[in-house]
Amino acid sequence: MSAEATSPGAHSRRRGIPRIDLRRLGRAALLGPASRDRLPDAIGHVADAHRAHHPDADLAVLRRAYVLAETSHRGQYRKSGEPYITHPLAVTLILAELGAETTTLTASLLHDTVEDTEVTLDQVRAEFGDEVCYLVDGVTKLEKVDYGAAAEPETFRKMLVATGNDVRVMSIKLADRLHNMRTLGVMRPEKQVRIAKVTRDVLIPLAERLGVQALKTELEDLVFAILHPEEYAYTRALIADNATAGDALAAISEDVRRVLREAGIGAEVLVRPRHFVSVHRSRHKRGELRGTDFGRLLVLVGEDADCYGVLGELHTCFTPVISEFKDFIAAPKFNLYQSLHTAVAGPDGAVAEVLIRTHQMHRVAEAGVVALGNPYASVDSPEAVGSAEPADSTEPQDGERADPTRPGWLSRLLEWQQAATDPDTFWTTLRDDLAQDREITVFRAEGGMLGLPAGATCVDAAYAQYGEAAHSCLGARVNGRLATLSTVLSDGDTVQLLLTHDAASGPSPEWLDHARTPAARIAITGWLAAHPEAVGTPDAAPRAPLAVTADRREAANAVVDLPGATVRLAGCCTPVPPDAVTGFLVRGGVVTVHREECPSVDRMRALDRAPTPVSWGDAPGCRVTLYAESFGRPRLLAELTEAIATAGAAIVSATVEPPSEQRVRHTYTLELPDAAGLPGLMRAMRDVPGVYDVSRAQHPATA
Repeated sequence: MSAEATSPGAHSRRRGIPRIDLRRLGRAALLGPASRDRLPDAIGHVADAHRAHHPDADLAVLRRAYVLAETSHRGQYRKSGEPYITHPLAVTLILAELGAETTTLTASLLHDTVEDTEVTLDQVRAEFGDEVCYLVDGVTKLEKVDYGAAAEPETFRKMLVATGNDVRVMSIKLADRLHNMRTLGVMRPEKQVRIAKVTRDVLIPLAERLGVQALKTELEDLVFAILHPEEYAYTRALIADNATAGDALAAISEDVRRVLREAGIGAEVLVRPRHFVSVHRSRHKRGELRGTDFGRLLVLVGEDADCYGVLGELHTCFTPVISEFKDFIAAPKFNLYQSLHTAVAGPDGAVAEVLIRTHQMHRVAEAGVVALGNPYASVDSPEAVGSAEPADSTEPQDGERADPTRPGWLSRLLEWQQAATDPDTFWTTLRDDLAQDREITVFRAEGGMLGLPAGATCVDAAYAQYGEAAHSCLGARVNGRLATLSTVLSDGDTVQLLLTHDAASGPSPEWLDHARTPAARIAITGWLAAHPEAVGTPDAAPRAPLAVTADRREAANAVVDLPGATVRLAGCCTPVPPDAVTGFLVRGGVVTVHREECPSVDRMRALDRAPTPVSWGDAPGCRVTLYAESFGRPRLLAELTEAIATAGAAIVSATVEPPSEQRVRHTYTLELPDAAGLPGLMRAMRDVPGVYDVSRAQHPATA
């Protein structure tokens, strides 16, 4: 398979699309003279592309970097037979067209010199400075001689750590992989498949997370062609057979232009064809495709407010498909992406998807972090000109960097990789982490936010907020309501995590079933390995019900006007003075006394059972049944019984049910010397760590 055959770009000439045509630029690097001694046209292409984004850029450093790269790579050839210098030139062209600043382009020209030539990092530093040296070092592979089979995962670990300090490292790596994927046809088929799988599992998710859609979409198509050649061929033929499909969108785009022109909104309306993988996904989602399914409309405006103005006009003058509306301007994606998404139906019923964004949003949507320029330069620096956001390296209260090049997912990745010392564990965990391609934001009850992958649970939130201190987490409140640690969180939830101060407490093996983030899984696994005695034994109460029974006193402090009748306080609601009560005569001359609000009272009255008046006697003592709901942890039963004894109550009986989802239910029948002490007793029980509710017994019981 030739490189051209693997490139999905040959299927169409897209008219009026503001998509960066990286394939054309990749070929442009080969347009220089055949002589290996000079390629002025190639470096000229880089200069032209760079000046288009940075008119005042100093090109002298690029020329010096090109001279060093060309001379150091002289005599080296790619497997395709081309001079090796064509590769760093093509990589640099990709980044130049995306709008990368001069330092990134300088490093991209030199990115293989230290790895493949006699040039050293010290030479690069002396000639081009520390920044360029850091970027070159970040993308330089580790030697297989030193690392063996671990060379690839450890190289990626090295690059990711370097990316944590300077995101431009990964920008260069992504452009490097894109050009290598374009020319992968000269490799053996098995090597093509291996490289394509790593690209699919690691590089494409990283491109998505960094917002570099122009690289991500082409990488997806190239991987699709190699790993799924039959489906790729079918999709390619489908697009070719529907070459006029854009006419349907073109007609709708004319109507949109007219509507916006009449509304006085200045906007550029473009037809944006879908790439191969997008068409393939749409076919599987919708079945047979219509003409409008092969592309989308892109509306570009000047200001944020104009985006909503366009949306209002479209929803007024066309029939909107409300289920397709998404607002990524008010709530941007975690990869910097901002846009309004909607869909409208034309007169013939054809549905057209519409993207609405400003020109600046579009630039960031295409180039992601590359569009930031140099995010670490001062605002007045020439390299910061054109940045999407002003540089901000302050440390917010939640510990994450404020600048968008160090998002939550990258911070979390850098944290958990430190604990994954084994290369295989790191490599497997990295792929699993990157497979979670959507992120949610949850709010902490005490202030601040947590960024978590979609599907994360309270376990993940605990370790994201507290690190290893989360071992003592008992449960959580989600949006003010008690929740188990297995509760899956949704975007925008408010989470309050409940911890115990017991240093002996720790996670149970079941927590691994609920952990989605690598940081949580690694921390839990590490704790369980260090505490083997805890494996297989729940942190909560015993599995079998525990019953403790003391001497029962049958006398009740209640009086009825029935001579010879025996009074018994109902176990279903355990009334105590001064509760409003009523009684019912049952077999054996026994009057059972219930609280007025007890469900059993309604049931007895429904059976036409006549109530018996009841009053409280003078004796201060009483008996009551209390339910305690808690999260399971060691020593919980001992602390609860101690709290009861300290309050002056005697335990008549106690039952502890088996734990369920880390929750434990305790039932206590207690003798109190004075009913007035009941509220204080219940407060004392609630104050025991892990106990989240104490209530009086109130459930139907047979009379």
